Amino acid sequence: MRITISMTMLGLWSLAVTAAAQQVPESLLPPPTNQVPAALIPPATNLLTHTLAAKAPDAAWEELQSASHRPEPPAQWQAKEPSEKEMADFLMPYALALMDKAKDFYTRFPQDGHALEARKQEMEMTGVAVSLGATNQQSRLDTAEKTLLADPALSEDDRFSIRQNDIERAAQAKESEGEAVAVAELEKGVRALQKEFPKRPELVQMLLEIAGDAESGKARALLQEITNSSAASDESKQSATGELKKLDLVGKPVDLRFTAVDGREVDVSKMKGKVVLIDFWATWCGPCVAEFPHVKEAFEKNHPKGFEIVGVSLDQEKESLTQFVSGHNMAWPQYFDGQGWDNKLAGQFGITSIPAMWLIDKKGNLRDLHARSDLSGKVEKLLAE
Repeated sequence: MRITISMTMLGLWSLAVTAAAQQVPESLLPPPTNQVPAALIPPATNLLTHTLAAKAPDAAWEELQSASHRPEPPAQWQAKEPSEKEMADFLMPYALALMDKAKDFYTRFPQDGHALEARKQEMEMTGVAVSLGATNQQSRLDTAEKTLLADPALSEDDRFSIRQNDIERAAQAKESEGEAVAVAELEKGVRALQKEFPKRPELVQMLLEIAGDAESGKARALLQEITNSSAASDESKQSATGELKKLDLVGKPVDLRFTAVDGREVDVSKMKGKVVLIDFWATWCGPCVAEFPHVKEAFEKNHPKGFEIVGVSLDQEKESLTQFVSGHNMAWPQYFDGQGWDNKLAGQFGITSIPAMWLIDKKGNLRDLHARSDLSGKVEKLLAE
């Protein structure tokens, strides 16, 4: 289950520190370096220390902001993409240090105008630390969130963000019990948020995501709710309408035929007796590339039993596609027209986000619009029919 859009750990760090930096009013930003009075220049900032060296509040705030920059990743990551563990091990000390620096600021300068921002930064970086694996910091995160929510000066946007993070973490904690349980927990949280924040458009987007993970009957009900919602934007309503149209395709044959980039003729209607995955993707799509090992594993495991894959690439550069296909030994055919999001087949089937994976059963009927989750298990189940 993908509760939120996939985000790398480095991206998560960037999001937290950028949010903090955006809170600094322009009038408080320091002038160019050659104009800063010597007395206001903060001491050199060590990103790994847990306290601020500056004694005065203005200098301490400048030091905290200076410490909020994302650390430079190791040079070897340019040549070889790090594993999640390597990223976590690298970023963890910085996250722990920064959240302590933020606490040091508001503890020493509780009446300063930046104290609330420092509390928010502590909460954000504690959340990063927890996401990196520091589960022993969960109680500190809970306390930081509770304290902020009790502060009447906290904005509605910040209040909503905290509550949203709460329900997403609660849903993620249920993933070990199965996708259906996690989806139900997320919807439960969204319904609670709707009572607290009835006009927030983010909740409509969350319902769209839930619909994407729900079984067809539940998905249809959620999508119809969105199309009738006064809180939904025109764009969200259009997305829901498009998803409803795709649901209408389930249980019916898919008319998909083309000449692949390697010259092979593909006609899904002639693949009856096999289980077929239609994979809408692109080489520039990070989540698509991240899914590739799972797709290839499912293919290698189940191809001898009658499993086929048909790729529909939204790439614009043919060379990018052919080099990826060759370099990763992709044995299945690929559709390519170089039109990106205006791809003919993507438009024909209402694809508005990728990766999108559809499964077709041995009778040639579309059975699953969201095959990413447990792909191999779903394929094996259809092969057994």
